[in-house]
Amino acid sequence: MTQVVATTPGLFPLPDWAKDELSDLKGHQKTDLISGDESGAIVDAYDEARAEVVARQQDAGLDRIVEGQLRWDDMLAHPLAVHDSVETKGIVRYYDNNNFYREPVVQDDLSADGGDVAADLGAAADLVDEGLQAVLPGPYSLADLATDEYYGDEAEFLDAVADFLVEEVNSFPEVETLFLLEPSLVENAPADGEDERAAAAIDAVASAADAEVVTHTYWGAIEEKTYAHLMDADVDAIGFDLVADHDQNVYNVQEYGTKDDVALGVVDGQNTLVESPETIRDRIDWFEQQTNTAYDTVYATANTELFYLPVNKFEDKLDALANAADLEAAEA
Repeated sequence: MTQVVATTPGLFPLPDWAKDELSDLKGHQKTDLISGDESGAIVDAYDEARAEVVARQQDAGLDRIVEGQLRWDDMLAHPLAVHDSVETKGIVRYYDNNNFYREPVVQDDLSADGGDVAADLGAAADLVDEGLQAVLPGPYSLADLATDEYYGDEAEFLDAVADFLVEEVNSFPEVETLFLLEPSLVENAPADGEDERAAAAIDAVASAADAEVVTHTYWGAIEEKTYAHLMDADVDAIGFDLVADHDQNVYNVQEYGTKDDVALGVVDGQNTLVESPETIRDRIDWFEQQTNTAYDTVYATANTELFYLPVNKFEDKLDALANAADLEAAEA
């Protein structure tokens, strides 16, 4: 019988009090953004906010608890934006939405630099007894969002980004699940040859993790050839955005199969309309019926990161996801 696991892809909105306090503490200039050497007052504010969002997930009853990535000024680009070998330059549009991030320009070797993400995850581990979930940008998306001024070769640059993420994963505390976020597989699909390299890079990062690994894609469906190569990566589940494009995602699974586990984006991370637990369950059941498969595990999640939402709507969606998983348990 399918186990439904309620989770999220992370990147939460800051609590309202934290927005105000951190705005005063950090300022609004480029030099005031997160760099890894913040003052004690800023560190304390983020620690308090992290504890709050962890507790809120636990209160909702989510099966996997994320750190929240509240320090990430640059959405998925954050791990590079704080790297010593990277200079952040002007702001550029984050895919095709109305958010922006600092362009991370790689100017030297991407050696391990202390594990910024691992440090935040370690702080969350002190608050979570079980079910801790790590969140990272996938190597293809992180390389896609960055600019290379050091390696001079796209394949070598992708390998370097993957190696950097492997070192980050090696610094993690014990986690149960790792979500690798790969929207660029949809938004900027790799060309012939690049698709195989992208899958190999994902495989390298996933292989470093002593956890269940989900490659989560969103804002549409992956092109068929890219999807076929992604199936070769040693990940435990692939994520499908059923909000943006349920038909093509179902077609990919019908045509090429998928892993024994699956992640389904069944809650809209960019819309304030709150889905009912029954609607979420219906979307999961529909996917299983359409693909004619009873999966070992379904990770029920928001389709995208959640920082777009007002805090109250974000919290309501956490409750809905957790309650949907409880509905499945009650029916069982």
